[in-house]
Amino acid sequence: MKIKKFDQINVLPFIDIMLVLLVIVLTSASFVSKGTIPIDLPKAGEGKKAVTEKMKTIVINKQGVFYFESKKVNFEKLKQNILNLDPKKDTILIKSDAKSQFQNFVKVIDFLKTKGFEKISIETQKE
Repeated sequence: MKIKKFDQINVLPFIDIMLVLLVIVLTSASFVSKGTIPIDLPKAGEGKKAVTEKMKTIVINKQGVFYFESKKVNFEKLKQNILNLDPKKDTILIKSDAKSQFQNFVKVIDFLKTKGFEKISIETQKE
């Protein structure tokens, strides 16, 4: 009986398996965008993930335009919408563009605090 020397490996089956896995990942991946308002969120380190269900969302884009629940509003209309909420039960999620004026963000936070809202979350991007 002759013993064959093992000096090379056949990588074709490995490549076939990797291609099948790539196809599975690409077909099952979700390519849904995260919203209709384009904002560039500021970056932050680790933090607790907020539960986004049942949250009222306020978005401030880089031009300083306010959105409440994906509807474009001015600051006065935003205040009226906030006054319709319950400060003890409702949670507010604020998404502010990293390039927007910080004063707009401060105006919203200040108004929420003066009306007694305690459940306020801020969405950022992980670094």
